[in-house]
Amino acid sequence: MEKWFKLKERGTTIPTEIIAGLTTFFTMVYIVIVNPGMLSSTGMDFNGVFIATVLASIIGTLIMGLGANYPIVIAPGMGLNAFFAYSVVAGYGVSWQVALGAVFIAGMLFVILSLTSFRYMLLDAIPGSLKHAITAGIGLFITTVGLQNAGIIVASESNLIALGNLSDPMTMLTIIGLLITVVLMSYNVKGYLFIGMVVTAIIAWFMGLLQMPESIVSMPTGLSSTAFQLDIAGVFSSGLYTVIFTFLLITLFDTTGTMLGVAEKAGLIKEGKFPRSRGALLADAVGTTSGALLGTSPTSAYIESSTGVAAGGRTGLTAVVVSILLALTLFFSPLIGVLSGISAITAPALIIVGYFMINAISQVKWSDVEEAFPAFLIIILTPLTHSIATGIGVGFIFYPLLKLLRGKGKDVHPIFYVFAILFFIQLVFLEH
Repeated sequence: MEKWFKLKERGTTIPTEIIAGLTTFFTMVYIVIVNPGMLSSTGMDFNGVFIATVLASIIGTLIMGLGANYPIVIAPGMGLNAFFAYSVVAGYGVSWQVALGAVFIAGMLFVILSLTSFRYMLLDAIPGSLKHAITAGIGLFITTVGLQNAGIIVASESNLIALGNLSDPMTMLTIIGLLITVVLMSYNVKGYLFIGMVVTAIIAWFMGLLQMPESIVSMPTGLSSTAFQLDIAGVFSSGLYTVIFTFLLITLFDTTGTMLGVAEKAGLIKEGKFPRSRGALLADAVGTTSGALLGTSPTSAYIESSTGVAAGGRTGLTAVVVSILLALTLFFSPLIGVLSGISAITAPALIIVGYFMINAISQVKWSDVEEAFPAFLIIILTPLTHSIATGIGVGFIFYPLLKLLRGKGKDVHPIFYVFAILFFIQLVFLEH
């Protein structure tokens, strides 16, 4: 272990790495409950998505730990799963098999980019203000989904959105669960999202809203219902080109940003450089590709990995410990299935994740109209249109147009004009 993970060189020990792995696991394990519940709304089998979620996370995290030697966890990304379920499948009206095909193509492109320097060109082409706007817009989108699932906001013929019935037991339980989780968060309790889910589930049981399964533990079954069911041909016949690009774009810069942040916090950035970045990016790319084959939405590096770093994690051993713990969750599918079926248990996590993501709004240069207004369009249109691709598309079209009209066309990276043209074609000619 010492030779492989370089424990002494990084000033850590095996017990420290195990504790760091446990810490990271309890802060991110909520995804094995939230992700299957969200994707099963598309008609996908819950057990199949649950197993695919865990396996894709294990594959990506093990490559990260054993190959790149970083204490970073890979798992299906929040926002990307909402985009998959509510924008691609529900919004475009395509099957979940076609959506998986789009994820697979995006994953393969990510693998290619991870092996070349073109990934830096792609990241550099996107202005910082728009990157932050995308993160904030996705945060609002996820929060909207959480509020809708909880019944806190409902559809309205006169106002589009209205306040729901707060006296409804499930809605009331959501508010209670949200309050409990936020209080835990304010006290910096490790794993507050997961603990909040458990406490809410206990309250739901006392309220008669949750029925415990006959068996809590069982052998994992059902993967065949989602594995290798992707429809690649349907992606092209449906013209989902910007969907592929959106999956790729969000995964690329979200993963890169998270990895840099966690590595810097762990003191692993050397002279401003991110060593073994190719292997780290490849871990996520392979996780996304394998996830599409198994039956789940794109993976991403988890910012929750920073909790393990705060607990002393400095090597890939932390990631390996998380992978082992994730493997154990495969045998608790009956319990996880019940928990994910109660919206009051999962909705608070969606709302809180959205809260963290919208913090990126402070990074937008609001004093610069040319940078800020396209960012504003992305932020506001992503939740209102219920589509991340639409929000990004409008912002990406407006940004170069505004620069050109201001006589600053040369300030825009040439490849960004290609992005704008692709989104224009999709939104104007291919949208239905």
